[in-house]
Amino acid sequence: MGSLPLDASSLRPLDPEAFSGESRAVVNFLAEYYRDVDKYPVRAAELEPGLLRKVLPEAAPENGAPLEDVLEDVRREILPGLTHWQSPSFFAYFPMNASTAGFAGEMLSAGLNVVPFVWAASPAAAELECVVVDWMGKLLGLPQSLLFSGGGGGVLQGSTCEAVVCTLAAARDRALARLGHENIMRLVVYASDQTHVTFQKGARLVGIPPSNFRVIQTSAASGYGLTADAVRAAVDRDVARGLVPLYLCATVGTTGLGAVDPVRELGEEARRRGMWLHVDAAYAGSAAICPEFQDHLDGVELADSVSMNPHKWFLTNMDCCCLWVASPRALTSALSTDPEYLRNVGTGGGGTEEPAAVDYKDWQIPLSHRFRAIKLWVVLRRYGAVGLRAHIRQHVTAAKWFERAVTVDERFEVVVPRKFSLVCFRLWARFPEDDAVDDLNRELLAAVNESGQAFMTHFVVDGKFVIRLAVGGAMTEMKHVMDVWELLQGKAEEVLRRHQI
Repeated sequence: MGSLPLDASSLRPLDPEAFSGESRAVVNFLAEYYRDVDKYPVRAAELEPGLLRKVLPEAAPENGAPLEDVLEDVRREILPGLTHWQSPSFFAYFPMNASTAGFAGEMLSAGLNVVPFVWAASPAAAELECVVVDWMGKLLGLPQSLLFSGGGGGVLQGSTCEAVVCTLAAARDRALARLGHENIMRLVVYASDQTHVTFQKGARLVGIPPSNFRVIQTSAASGYGLTADAVRAAVDRDVARGLVPLYLCATVGTTGLGAVDPVRELGEEARRRGMWLHVDAAYAGSAAICPEFQDHLDGVELADSVSMNPHKWFLTNMDCCCLWVASPRALTSALSTDPEYLRNVGTGGGGTEEPAAVDYKDWQIPLSHRFRAIKLWVVLRRYGAVGLRAHIRQHVTAAKWFERAVTVDERFEVVVPRKFSLVCFRLWARFPEDDAVDDLNRELLAAVNESGQAFMTHFVVDGKFVIRLAVGGAMTEMKHVMDVWELLQGKAEEVLRRHQI
């Protein structure tokens, strides 16, 4: 990592000429990386903790170094230790999309580096956010009541985790305003056993005791969706004990299986008991821009809040989470601060023809706020609804192909019917005990991931270890899905041969 030190006296952190040259160097570096990303092992070959500490100095350098030296260190020391999320053979977790438009928007966001946490701090940035969340809501088929144009509104959070904490806080304060703050220990949150664990974390963060979080069991009979009957039974038990139902989560596209909860039925149950209904569509919400998937959001007009992540499957670089609320006042009253130095000057809102300014500091956990709106706006402008629908549909088509391939191979089985672009399957052999089948699948998944040719993750449902293939990478095409199926077949043959099956 040796290099000639830079002259500190000549350091100009934002010199336009240096900015232009060095930015081009980074873009060229990334272009080379994307050209070759499929040549890297998808998952880092070495997983031993502490490897990077062995090659990097123990302290920060005293002198600066030329950018070319820094980039060479990235190439040599950093890239080999990454899991390459943008590899076309990355099928783990859910996708974390990137695109040229997303990167261009990210560059504009980082380059302009404005902070629209209050309207006056950057009016056009705050107003662009209002525009793009309404655009997104209309694309998903959300009701007018969740849009700024209909009295609701939206914000671009960093992640679903942040959105969950904000809506839980809003639900909590709405309930305690009626009950009194001393009754917080009576509040109960409901979700299914397929709901993302972030809701349990969020409930704890807003003061709901873990003993008041209800994880309601689902089953194959409902496609692992949460049923209104199960919620009703759990709520009735709690009400009989003097507890207060607070918040119900309905998920459209669960992490493990892609399951879909019946939004309308759950919404009606939430209304009956005065609960806040949140619809979590972090992954599958992107698919709702296609008319053929919008029925999964049937009943969303009953929701108090809805969230989805464009950074998952919508070609928008991390981080970007859309959160819509039916009552902005419920959200902002739980999150607002109003010190003198943050009060707006010259904002509108005095009459019906002049819209009120939006201070996004009151819609989120942190005070500061990145200019995420320009990134999502560039993606929407660059690709349009037609291009984005094509992106979603090509992955769904590839997942359908994979599901059919698994179905016709007698060595494998599809564990649950495919949802969206997620296929859950396992290697199956006629063993008398499920544990033996689970061990085979653990061995198969490890063999595939250790090959470096693909990366997948697993889930456990009804005690069964299953392998997840999530199609959705920006660079993933049908040929990559066909390649991973060929890889799976070859590794399965090796595993079965070792066990003499």
